[in-house]
This record gives sequence, structure tokens and C-alpha cells, in this order.
Amino acid sequence: MQTQSNDILEFDNKALAPTKNVLRVDGLSLSFGGVRALNNVSFDVKEGSITSVIGPNGAGKTSLFNSISGFYKPSEGTVHFMDDSVNHLTPPERAELGMARTFQNIALFKGMTVLDNIKLGRHAHLKTNVLDALFYFGRARREEMELRLEVEERIIDFLEIDHIRKRSVASLSYGLQKRVELARALAMQPKILLLDEPVAGMNREETEDMARFILDVRREWGVTILMVEHDMGLVMDLSDHVVCLNFGQMITQGLPKDVQAHPDVISAYLGSGDVAALRKQFKQGKGA
Repeated sequence: MQTQSNDILEFDNKALAPTKNVLRVDGLSLSFGGVRALNNVSFDVKEGSITSVIGPNGAGKTSLFNSISGFYKPSEGTVHFMDDSVNHLTPPERAELGMARTFQNIALFKGMTVLDNIKLGRHAHLKTNVLDALFYFGRARREEMELRLEVEERIIDFLEIDHIRKRSVASLSYGLQKRVELARALAMQPKILLLDEPVAGMNREETEDMARFILDVRREWGVTILMVEHDMGLVMDLSDHVVCLNFGQMITQGLPKDVQAHPDVISAYLGSGDVAALRKQFKQGKGA
């Protein structure tokens, strides 16, 4: 199991009181030819929670994310978002409903500025028609001003990236590019935010900053979060609920401490079933 000695800070992780399911995955299965990438996966994501999906490499975590966000069409099962099935909806249609995501491999427009990349996140919600945009009056002007106000005064300030707002994305460090991708997702006005390995490749300081932003997105913006992450220290510190996959199947789900101690999770990560070794790795991930 991959861990990092990040010495992650002791964050205040008081969740909003969960009241209902924002997302429900029901019996999801996905096949590529003869390969079963997902097999009857089911779990709920409560409103105001941080839910993490963990598992070894090849467990099906990214396939699950792609099925939820609409990039893959599951062979069986249903994805319910805000109580309605979204199986028939395209990724842009799901985004318009309030489902935003980041990617394991950064998916920004490298030749554009930070500000322009962030503003692109709002396109799913813009109502401007071709005529309005051509002459830049009425609704087009109002939408542009409202978007700039929110992006520049709320999102950029929140993520502390005002000093790079006019820079090309290609000139930024990896950690800052990850932050810009998060900003673009927030510009989509999400009800749920899907984070695909948000701290992968980051150093200790960048990881601590991203952990703080993730908690603040939930606390200050009221956004529900579903996260895939290999950093077990981060997962155990931030999550309200953890789902563990292996070979496309769900091993277990529950509170972080319970999932951490589950014998099938230990076996999936270590093979040997060495509980003491797994606990040592978890402690190292927390900087113990």
C-alpha cells in the first residue's frame, strides 16, 4: 500500500450532518471484452461527506470514476445522482446537473492562462446564444461579469492563486496545476466533486495545502466529495467513509478505522496478511 511520510497536519474534519444521498452507485458492473473491470459495486455518498475509494493498482478505481462521470457506459447497474438515474446522460449533461471532477493526469489547456482555464469550467451553465456572444450585449455581458466576479473574487482568492492568474498553465509547477484544475472544477458550481488522486506526485507542503483546500471546499462551500487516493495518511485523516475495491469488486466499506483493520483489505494490499506491517505503513503515512 502506497503511503507518504507527509507529516500531514491534524486537520479539523467535522463533517456537515449527512441528511441524504447525493450519489448512489447500485450494482455497477463494467467489462472490456473478457475483462471485468467492475463487478456489482454498490455504495452511497452522503450529502456533505468526504468519501474515499481506495484499492491497489488495477482495482477498478478509475473505471468507477469514469462510469460515474459518464465517460464509460456500465454494462449493468445504475448511477443515481440527486435521486435520479443519470445512466442515459452524457458527461456534459452530468456536469450541468452539478457533477464535477478532476483527473489523475492533469487535463488543463496548457497554452491558456490560469484565469481562462478556470472560466472554462462554467461553460456547462452559460445560457448565452451565438447572437448575444457575437455582439457582447445583454445576457452575454451580464454572464461574463458575474463569472469574472465569482472566479476572481471567490475561487482564485480561496485557492490562493491570485499571483498566477495571468500566467500560462504550462509555466506552473505540478502542484499549482493541480490547484488550477480544482479551481476549474469549482467554477462548475458542483454539488459533488470527484477528485481523482488529488495529491499524487505532490511533495509534503503541496499535499498539506491540498488537504486543507479539500476540507474547506466541504466546510465553506458545502460541496460533497468523492475521492480516489493512494495516500493512506490523507485518506484516513480526511474521510468520513471509505470504500475499498480489489479486482473490480468491493471488499468492504465503512468508517476509516474499520476499513483499515479489515483483514481482506490488509490481504489486498500486503498479500501476507501482516496486520502489524499494515498498521506501520498507515502510521508512516500520518508522519508517525
